[in-house]
Amino acid sequence: MKYTVSGHIFITPEDDCHAVVDAMLETDYSEDFCVADNFDPGFIARLMEAGFLVMSADLNELFDDEKAEDDEEPESDYILFPKLHLERAVLIHENLHIKKSVKKLLNRYELKHDAEFERVIGRCVEKHGSGWLTPPLVECIKTIRADVSLKETAYPSCFALYREGELAAAEFGVICGKVYTSYSGYYDEENAGTVQLILTSRYLKENGFSFFDLGMPMDYKTDLGAVNVSPEEFVSLFRSN
Repeated sequence: MKYTVSGHIFITPEDDCHAVVDAMLETDYSEDFCVADNFDPGFIARLMEAGFLVMSADLNELFDDEKAEDDEEPESDYILFPKLHLERAVLIHENLHIKKSVKKLLNRYELKHDAEFERVIGRCVEKHGSGWLTPPLVECIKTIRADVSLKETAYPSCFALYREGELAAAEFGVICGKVYTSYSGYYDEENAGTVQLILTSRYLKENGFSFFDLGMPMDYKTDLGAVNVSPEEFVSLFRSN
């Protein structure tokens, strides 16, 4: 294994991404993140297939570099942070919990799978910024989606929620085998985000997906019935799908 000065595993396109995951588990790697600096779409797709949630950052923003003496903005220098959470929120479809206050809202909306992907990912960036969803990562995700040869490795997808024909909430993520991993989402109406997650879980169950990978644990995910699992538990579930 290769490591950065900070002690993070450094992954290259020549590495077997599944073997990297095995090494992380065998050595009790104590970090959420690894580091990579190659934005080749095929490489990123293989990271996703191995169970990483792939994030990115602009190093100039990350380390708050000072501007050049001529007051021009420094050139962007992007890096990847493949993430294998030390705790991961997993929603097994049978555990989905729907509050009574939300259940009565479900029929107001229509969920569409893979509708307006570029609009959805663009709105996620607008809502949350490009801190981790950087321009080169977004372009790679779009390229992976468009490349038929990569579809069996990883397939970026989205779920859009409409009310009376208007987009009310949406999210995008990545399908690997029978697992859908949520990357980012947003909502424009109160409760629409919760409805979107509920209807997405139902869609995944009806279409044979093993579970809904919700990434970083958060209270609203627990409220939906998600449980927090260790990296070992997650990898076992992910590989068995």
